Amino acid sequence: MFRLAVKDLAKRFGHRKLFRDLSFDLSTGDSLAITGSNGSGKSTLVMTLLGLQRPSRGSVTYYHDDVELSESDRRQSVAFVSPYFNLYDHLTAEENLTFFATVSGHTITGKEINRTLEQVGLEGRGADLVGEFSSGMKQRLKYALAVVSNPDFLFLDEPTSNLDNEGKKIVFDLVESVRSDTVIVIATNEEQEYRLAQEQYRLG
Repeated sequence: MFRLAVKDLAKRFGHRKLFRDLSFDLSTGDSLAITGSNGSGKSTLVMTLLGLQRPSRGSVTYYHDDVELSESDRRQSVAFVSPYFNLYDHLTAEENLTFFATVSGHTITGKEINRTLEQVGLEGRGADLVGEFSSGMKQRLKYALAVVSNPDFLFLDEPTSNLDNEGKKIVFDLVESVRSDTVIVIATNEEQEYRLAQEQYRLG
């Protein structure tokens, strides 16, 4: 069982308070939607949970069977999808998958790559340069990067950004397929995406 424990979390920039006194505890199978208007701090909160920004106060702790994960183990356990996360345009889809899996401490086979690309609707495109992909195809590839290593914690920022209806269905199906084995945190201001999570927390 994996767990994300957040206690008394606060973040401010100068005199501006984005959030404060935020506490929650999520275990494998749990999901949380962080909602709020543009500029309310949703992405900042996700970045703080990921350890990419320091909180002004409070703590974020990752556990496996009540044992705190080291920074290295946490990196291997976490996946993140965001429209602001950049892929390598000069590499192919397969090369992006292999590179990011390796950076996260995982090894993937050609079969796993092909299966994952098919899962996100990019079958037959593995050898194509990512720079030739549309914005929607790149977003789908980001989901392939996220799920190919079977993450224990999945963070989604604006999960259906740049996707058409077919792409949105792929995302909803993918989230459902990993829900029981993953802690899921979603940042969104789209009402249709709220149903991806069991609980909601509103900023602002």
